Amino acid sequence: MPDYTAEHARAGIHAKLPKLETWPNQFLGYEITTRFPEYTSVCPKTGLPDYGALTIHYQPRKLCLELKALKMYLLSYRNLGIFYENAVNRILRDIVEAARPEWCVVRGEFTPRGGLTTTVEARWPRRGGRRARRSG
Repeated sequence: MPDYTAEHARAGIHAKLPKLETWPNQFLGYEITTRFPEYTSVCPKTGLPDYGALTIHYQPRKLCLELKALKMYLLSYRNLGIFYENAVNRILRDIVEAARPEWCVVRGEFTPRGGLTTTVEARWPRRGGRRARRSG
């Protein structure tokens, strides 16, 4: 099998996905945790499916994520070729752009492949105060 390429590494990062919708928050100072136990995507190199559970934890500011739109957004990864490290970071980036929360953490726990399990966690703002940057 050929080596991983820059094209593999970038796969899915800029794909067009359904819009994350929001609604006006009515309260301050609370946290929201949403778990999506049926995450699927496709490895951009092998074409094999990846499975896992995603947890989105955030503190809303003025906007909350609309859950049906979030579900449709997450389901759109099903046939998308993207490494799960990139998926977790892309999901974080898209949530921050849509909802502008106080803070957000996206955690992906991926099922074993070849005896290895992988957990990827991305947070905003980044530790040290740096904000999530757009890759490209």
